[in-house]
Amino acid sequence: MAIVLGEPGVDGLSEAVRVLREWQDDGAPMQLHPGDLGWFWRSGAEATAAAVRTWSRDGRILAVGLLDGPGLLRLTIEPAAHRDEELAQQLVVDVTEPERGVLPEGKANVEAPVGALVQDLLSEHGWNTDEPWTPLRHDLTEPVKDPGVRTEVVGPERAQVRTAVQRASFDGSRFTDEHWHAMAAGLPYADARCLVAYDDRGNAVAAVTVWSAGPGKPGLLEPMGVHREHRGHGYGKAITVAAAAALQELGSSSALVCTPSSNVGAVATYKAAGFRQCPEVRDRYRPA
Repeated sequence: MAIVLGEPGVDGLSEAVRVLREWQDDGAPMQLHPGDLGWFWRSGAEATAAAVRTWSRDGRILAVGLLDGPGLLRLTIEPAAHRDEELAQQLVVDVTEPERGVLPEGKANVEAPVGALVQDLLSEHGWNTDEPWTPLRHDLTEPVKDPGVRTEVVGPERAQVRTAVQRASFDGSRFTDEHWHAMAAGLPYADARCLVAYDDRGNAVAAVTVWSAGPGKPGLLEPMGVHREHRGHGYGKAITVAAAAALQELGSSSALVCTPSSNVGAVATYKAAGFRQCPEVRDRYRPA
């Protein structure tokens, strides 16, 4: 059977989320996580559906991609299909030819699992490697230490606190209360939590969203930020420890996060919170 490129639509998002949950494994390379779709969901279900692509054979999804910004496809593949030649060949065609409706003309990036055949074929077609990213993992089979600060799980009635910390943590962030409610209404948020940390004066100083993929599966931190007026006091480490504890409570086997290797401060923060640095990964990119 031929490989079929599809757009799931809003009604098909549940199946895309389901297979992403199923594919998560502690032994797998860093890959697209249901939480990545969950964080994108802040733009609404329709926008999320428009950004998702699936590749199927005989009705079975073999690969899922998220168009996470202009010219960036974040792609993951069913573990058993990492070296499937027919799939890899079709993926290369679909990401290379703009008329296929995946990536536009000009500079474009593809994130794909390390070791997947599509990585080799993209290289053969002139796609170069981009700047490195550092994945980090926290094993959750042992108890997580106390974060040392007061944290709370934020629900709808306190969403404005979570969104305010996000905007104060990331320059240019437009994360509004409306975005939070859209995200919280999304399918992946059923197994997610937003946490906010406070200092001794009751100021909200850091925040994180954690995404479970189900019991016994790795969970994801996306995103984590520290209020720009409260940096340098260890709140990044504290909220990251709290995030790991929250994922442990949700039954996750490990906690994952990935950050640009150039962001040495973030890498150091995650390591201080008990995360183990994993081998760097790189996107493939096509020059303009």
